[in-house]
Amino acid sequence: MRPTPPPQPIFRFAPSPNGLLHLGHARSALINQEMAKAADGRLLLRIEDIDQTRCHQDYEAAIYRDLSWLGMSWEEPVRRQSQHFDLYRQTLDALIGRGLAYPGFLTRGEVKTAVAAYEEKGAHWPRDPDGAPLYPLEERELSPAVRAERIAGGEKHAWRLNMEKALAETGPPDWLEVDQANAGNRIAAGPAIWGDIILSRSDAPSSYHLSVTLDDALQGVTHVVRGQDLFQATSVHRLLQVLLDLPEPVYHHHALVLGPDGRKLSKSNADTGIAAFRDAGHTPDDIRALVL
Repeated sequence: MRPTPPPQPIFRFAPSPNGLLHLGHARSALINQEMAKAADGRLLLRIEDIDQTRCHQDYEAAIYRDLSWLGMSWEEPVRRQSQHFDLYRQTLDALIGRGLAYPGFLTRGEVKTAVAAYEEKGAHWPRDPDGAPLYPLEERELSPAVRAERIAGGEKHAWRLNMEKALAETGPPDWLEVDQANAGNRIAAGPAIWGDIILSRSDAPSSYHLSVTLDDALQGVTHVVRGQDLFQATSVHRLLQVLLDLPEPVYHHHALVLGPDGRKLSKSNADTGIAAFRDAGHTPDDIRALVL
């Protein structure tokens, strides 16, 4: 028998259409393209538009325009998260049914108030890697009857992962982090630093963490190449992959393009946008020289 050939590597670039792409996006897209070409792999484009209040078709059209101008191509059809809400909900329902998710009723303002009162006493409230205070844990213990009554009464809520129960099922996960030459090491994941993460908000049918994990698995993505700002989030994604029995991709987190102030670029900074450089007469080769 002939040995089964290894699967063709699959890479993806997955922007959100909530603003214009900037030089940081250009770096990530072009590194994905280079690594896919070196591995004789495929490159997918995914539109991450679960936040329907901030995402717009004009920005999606601009994504295609900017990437095409950079000389990139991708497979069709493009996957849009907004077309797969039912799938995310089914997965959330499965986690709820396993007792791994619970409704959190506190608003951001209420959490902020609780944290401020706690820290006024001289204690420190734990925060996640992005600096946000971890969600209070009291609602983990609400009875199913109380939860159902509050939901039936119309209280807004977000579904949260019970991190303690999840880690009790999976144990501490890890992942393979590689460089652009595919040399790598196993990294110990620490998802507990994020607390009880959101799986689905009251104003969106899924969270970034849940939808990106499912999409990567369903699209057969073997290599997740993205910015260093998402390095810590990989702990959460690996935890969800283990919980949901999904394949494990390889990860590469590249350096960010920083602004003059030393901070990572933002879509609100129009002067760093790909379109602004194009309109100023720069060429795609100029962009490559800036970001690669």
